[in-house]
Amino acid sequence: MNTPSCNRTAIVTGASSGIGFAITEALVAMGFNVVGNGRTDYRLAAAATLLGNTPRFVHVAGDIADPAVANALFKKAIAEFGSVDILVNCAGAFIAKPMGDYTEEDLNLLINTVLKGFFYPAQLAATHMSENRAGHIINITASIAMQPNVRVPSVIPALVKGGINAATRALALELAAHNVKVNAVAPGVIDTPLHEPGAVEHYRALAPSGAVGTTKDVVDAVLYLLGSSFVTGIIVPVDGGSTAGVW
Repeated sequence: MNTPSCNRTAIVTGASSGIGFAITEALVAMGFNVVGNGRTDYRLAAAATLLGNTPRFVHVAGDIADPAVANALFKKAIAEFGSVDILVNCAGAFIAKPMGDYTEEDLNLLINTVLKGFFYPAQLAATHMSENRAGHIINITASIAMQPNVRVPSVIPALVKGGINAATRALALELAAHNVKVNAVAPGVIDTPLHEPGAVEHYRALAPSGAVGTTKDVVDAVLYLLGSSFVTGIIVPVDGGSTAGVW
């Protein structure tokens, strides 16, 4: 796998914790510059401390559903490092409940965080990377959007994350001639702070492997995609076999 990092800059949303922080940590360790986004400055500052306060990591706090925040991220990246070579859309939310129990607040949260959180950064990245004729856009979605599970009712997450999967393929075709790769990683149950205490053990039975994934499993898939020059328009499930079918 070849992931050249010299003078390459990534924007990572959802960078202050969980999968987003793990991706950020891996990229910084490999010599990438990273501009991270999260909702709160204090959590991003804590992430910076964990990264050793390296000059390779800078951050912009704010709600990524706000187009002004996406604009600020790109302006920061270009001002600090000169360009944006990689976008990892990792800001996410997941609410599992029966269809009749969803509230308007649930719907708005998922649309804002997942859908708008993808759209505004990806729109800027598509323009910037097309002009540079190089780049990677990687969307973190969810494998349950590819293979629903009756034990985890989640129609609205499947709607928005499945939409991002479809948009990934469409944008990959749109940008292919500009040498911009667009792919997605679709995790299953990953052990992160997103889950309530004890929930991970409950979810262990939801994968055919009987295992729960780690953030490293997702990072490995992201790094594979970043190192691939002839892979675009795919969704990589990282879920212990859950998308293989009903079990």
